[in-house]
This record gives sequence, C-alpha cells and structure tokens, in this order.
Amino acid sequence: MVSIPTLHFFRWADQLKNSGHEVFWFDISGMSDYVEKLNWLEQKINWKLKHQYPGRVFIKKTYPKLYNFIQSYNENKTETIFEEYLKDIKPDLVHSFALYVSCTPIYEVMKKYENIKWVYSSWGSDLFYFQNNKAYLDDIQRILPRINYLFTDCERDYHLAKKHGFKGEFLGVFPGGGGFDVEYIHQYNQPTKNRKIILIKGFQGRSGRAITVLQALGKLKKTLRDYEIIVFGAGAEVVSYYNKGELKSWKNIKILGRINHEDVLQFMGNALIYVGNSNSDGMPNTLLEAVIAGAFPIQSNPGGATAEIVEHGVNGFLIEDYNDCAEIESLIVKAVNNMKLIQSAHIYNQTKIKPNLSRKSISKEVIKKYNSIIN
Repeated sequence: MVSIPTLHFFRWADQLKNSGHEVFWFDISGMSDYVEKLNWLEQKINWKLKHQYPGRVFIKKTYPKLYNFIQSYNENKTETIFEEYLKDIKPDLVHSFALYVSCTPIYEVMKKYENIKWVYSSWGSDLFYFQNNKAYLDDIQRILPRINYLFTDCERDYHLAKKHGFKGEFLGVFPGGGGFDVEYIHQYNQPTKNRKIILIKGFQGRSGRAITVLQALGKLKKTLRDYEIIVFGAGAEVVSYYNKGELKSWKNIKILGRINHEDVLQFMGNALIYVGNSNSDGMPNTLLEAVIAGAFPIQSNPGGATAEIVEHGVNGFLIEDYNDCAEIESLIVKAVNNMKLIQSAHIYNQTKIKPNLSRKSISKEVIKKYNSIIN
C-alpha cells in the first residue's frame, strides 16, 4: 500500500487486518513516525531525510530558501527508495491511494516492473478537479493505462478514469475510508424532534465553499433564530469573514476550527440539517457520516457525485451551483419549513442508505476484491 498518512487511508488499510494477507505500507511522504493504530502491518516510514540535522525545523520556518537548498542534497529520491523496497518485498500487488500523490512519484518504477499488478484508489477531487490542470492531466493520461485495477468513491470517477485511458478491471465504488461503524455512530443519534442544530462544514480554500453558505445565512436571522448554528473546521478565511460581518452579532452561531472526529459525530447526531458545499469532491465522507447520524443533508453535487446517494427532495437537497448563495438560502428555508420531509428523509436514510455503509459488510466485499486479484 502506497499512501500519505491520512485517516481515510488508516481506515481503509485496517479492513485487511486479520484477512490472512501480508500487508506493507510505503509512506509516500517519507516523513511519518510509526503509526500505532497500524501496528499489525509493516511500515516503511521516515526514509525521506538522509540526516536529521540540528535546527532543521527552525531553518525551514525562518529561511525557506536555504532550507530548500539544503534539502536538495539531504533528501533521498522517492523512486530509488521505493524500488529498493519493492525488490525487497516482492509483492503480489501494489495499491496506490490518490493518483497525483501516490501514483505519479512511483510511475517509472511501476512501468519498469509491469508484471506487478497495480491497484489505484481514486479519492475526492483526484480526477474530477485535477483533469482541468494540463500538467496533472498529462500525468492522469500517462498513468491510467498502466493501472490494472481501480477502486473509486463514486461512479462518476470510474467514467472519468475510462475517459482518460483506464482499461483495467473496475473493482467497484466504496467509501474512501472503507465502511463506517454505524453502530458506534448511532449512539449519538437523537430523535428528529429533539434536534435544533444546523451544522455547516467550514472548509474554504481550494475546493471548500463555506463562505457562500455563511452568505446564505445572512438573510435568515429571523427564520433560524430558534436553531443553534455550528460551523466546524473553519479556517482563517471563514473566521475573517465571520468577524467582519453581521453574523458575529448573532447569539446562536458558533465558529469552530478543527475539532476531533468524536465531536463531529456528536454534533451530527444532534443536527437537524447538515450543509456541505464545495466546488469539487468525490463522495464526501462527512456527508455519509451525516446521513448515518440522521441529519438532513444539503450538499453540493460536483459532477453528479452526490446525486449517487442523495435524491433531491427525497432524502436530502442537492446544491447545483456552489457559488449561488440564493440557492443555498432557499434550500435551507425549504428544509426548516418542511419537518414532514425531514422526518421521511430520516427514515429513508436510516433504512435504505445506512445499512449499505456498514463497515462489516463493506470490509467483506473489499477483501473479496483483493482475493480475486491475488488468487
């Protein structure tokens, strides 16, 4: 397995614990410390630097140009270390997570060893967003013909992969981190009638569009006065917008930065409505968690990915224009004024969507896919 150290990867890899397979992780960043939660597999970590010289972090922060010059001599080459590891392990297959992060750096090695099967997992914006950048598109179209097997987190990306040169075997659509512990999440779920939180994902930056949601709230002070509005994961841009605008005078809104996952799940289990807005994503894991936790989802729909889970007006609302605050405002108003829809969506999501996201069932299917490749 070739990946950066992320929660999604850790969750996916953990599906193979006790599966009977010998699993190795090549940390493509080369900078990770030992990950205790993956203590059951072999970890190739901390290989990037030749020397951990005194004052390295200080120089990196204070003199970035000097740091980059030193690093040009102090860093091992990814291809070299990966090839050595490959020859040492002699794996049945290599599984890369995210094309531009974990496929591109090892492509020349995998091209050289064409007899080794190569699996690629497409995550989030991996194909949908980066196909619009020529340099990344060149990598996409160069690498996909070498890929033997493909996992995606939405059907949309399977079609994009075929469009850009994938000719291998499609292994199916699965959440990027594998399935969810639905029983564990359920402990936080409150009855719909007791929910008074409107929960908003606060990401901005490259793809997040939380500020558009905050703009939509601006005209809804009276409509939302009886609700608690919580924005989580808010970065500097979102905090700055909040501090400069009229929302700061509202007594029923909280702007939170990064919070731990447990707190996110607890908020979702108490949320009547969850709003997520971005210009690019695959199948958002936070959306799936919100659905499992019983919140009514209002989610952007880049490239039609979200529509694979949310049927507009049935079990949630789809935001078709992530830049249109008037559309988002309208959807929030429609939701809070239609408790009958929220209750029917809750039943639909709990009975028809939630069971299909269970970690127990998804892990079995994923292991079957691996077994079909190796056996």
